[in-house]
Amino acid sequence: MREKSQLMILIEVTALIAMEVVLSRFCSITTPLMKISVAFIPLSISAMLFGPAWAGVTGGVADFVGAILFPVGPYFPGFTLSNALYGVVLGLFLHRREVKWWHITLAVAINHLVLGVFLQSLWLHMLYGSPYLSLLPLRLAQGCLLTPIQIGVIYLMLSPVQRFARATRIGGAW
Repeated sequence: MREKSQLMILIEVTALIAMEVVLSRFCSITTPLMKISVAFIPLSISAMLFGPAWAGVTGGVADFVGAILFPVGPYFPGFTLSNALYGVVLGLFLHRREVKWWHITLAVAINHLVLGVFLQSLWLHMLYGSPYLSLLPLRLAQGCLLTPIQIGVIYLMLSPVQRFARATRIGGAW
């Protein structure tokens, strides 16, 4: 069986982008300072199947399209950058390898406890003028709440995504 063509990969990434937009905008709890969502699922799948570059594209494009089509507040490119970086980090740890618990834990922890706490707080400070140091405890609490949930969900998705990758010839090392 041949490897998938770039066109097929682009089509599948586009479907994952659409899923992330819907999950992010319609299946989430959003406040000006916090967002709880399951939109990490299509981003994680993109990272597992296609790697850091495609996962970064998935995250960045999904955030941009969602912000333009279904705005929650003013568009701010920092959030788009953060979402792209989330995908890149997931792709670095979850693509083309035998994924262990610590890969998933490290990827999610970096996303939540580094990018989520420090970078998202910076964007919120720049956008709304909220004091940066007062945002950190709220972002840290959100990260501590969501980190174990995301680790568990990604771990549960791992086997089905790997089977799909083997069946469709994506992610050659599996």
